[in-house]
Amino acid sequence: MRNLSSPRARLRAANPMRQHDALPAALRAWAATAALPWSARSLRRLWARAIRDTGCESKALDRLSRAEAATLQREAVRVWGAGYPAASAARAARRSA
Repeated sequence: MRNLSSPRARLRAANPMRQHDALPAALRAWAATAALPWSARSLRRLWARAIRDTGCESKALDRLSRAEAATLQREAVRVWGAGYPAASAARAARRSA
């Protein structure tokens, strides 16, 4: 019974589908085609920041797409191995930065 009082159990008290359904329609449509399994919480946080910075829905969606591409490139080595083309591109980008 101790596991019911753990912090992780409290985190899951919310309904993830309800949180997803509460996202703006454009953001839900973007998430439906996303390559990564974004949580509604992280999407809402990134969306709010992108809207605040750009003031434009389409520019905010572009920013989310770039963030996803950067994440995929950064994690390519761990997921697919060092021989994957995106992994070598990520290494080259880090060296030149």
